[in-house]
Amino acid sequence: MQVNGEVCDRKKELVCEGDRVEITVPVATPYELIPENIPLDILYEDDQLLIINKSAGMVVHPAPGHPTGTLVHALLGHCGKQLTGVGGVQRPGIVHRLDKNTTGAIVVAKTELALHHLQGQIQAKTAKREYLGLVNGAPKELQGSINQPIGRHPKHRKKMAIIPVEAGGRTAITHWKTVERLGNYTLMHFQLETGRTHQIRVHSAYLNLPILGDDAYGSARSPGVKLPGQVLHAFRLTLQHPVTHETISAEASLPPHWEKLLVQLRTRMR
Repeated sequence: MQVNGEVCDRKKELVCEGDRVEITVPVATPYELIPENIPLDILYEDDQLLIINKSAGMVVHPAPGHPTGTLVHALLGHCGKQLTGVGGVQRPGIVHRLDKNTTGAIVVAKTELALHHLQGQIQAKTAKREYLGLVNGAPKELQGSINQPIGRHPKHRKKMAIIPVEAGGRTAITHWKTVERLGNYTLMHFQLETGRTHQIRVHSAYLNLPILGDDAYGSARSPGVKLPGQVLHAFRLTLQHPVTHETISAEASLPPHWEKLLVQLRTRMR
C-alpha cells in the first residue's frame, strides 16, 4: 500500500482528507485440487448423488487456512473424474454446507442434473434437514420457532448475528423442540426452513440457549468431555431423488464424542 506515493509499512497510518491511497490487490490463485485418500462414512450412493456422514473438524471445501484435507478432496479421491467440474472447479458437487465442527448428513451431487435439482429442493424448502443439538440451559416451552433475520456481524467478520432486514439481514427461520432434559443441558431437535450461515448456532444463542462447545456464540464450557467444537449434528436428511423422484431419507449416527457425552449426562441424572 502507498500513501501519497510513498510505501506505507506501518500497521497504523494516519490518513487525512485529500491523501491519495493506492492498494495493489494480488491476483487470486485458485487452490489446486488434488484427490486425497480420506475415508468417508457413506450413508447413500448411486450414479447421481451420495450422502455423507461428515466428521467433526472436516471443512467442506478449500478455504483460507484449509487448502487440503477437505470434504471436496476426499470426494475427488472417492469419485475420481466423475465429480470433476460438477458445479465449478473449486466446489465440485457441493449442494450445501455444514460448518467445520458440525457433524452429520450432507448431500453431494455427481452430475450437473443432480446438482441443480438438489439445490432447487434446498431453495424451495422441500428438502428436509433435521439436526440434534445439545444446549446450555432449558427452554421455557417444549417447542417453538425462531424467525429472526441473520447477517454478517458488524464488528466480527467471521461471525453472524441477528441483523434487521433493512440493515442487510436475510430471513432465517428455525423450528425447534425439546427432546430430552439433561440437568443443566437440553437435547434439542432443530429443523431448518432456511439455510443461513451458522443459523442454528445464532438462533440458539438468541434464545439464550447456546449450543454446547460453541466458542463463537457463547458456550465453550464443557461438562467434562473434550469437545471438538459445537455439539450440533445433522442427523437426518430427506430429499427427492433427482432422476427417480423417490424419497430418500438418510440418518447419520452420532459421533463418538456425542455418545460419550450423553452417557455421562444421563448417568448424572440417575
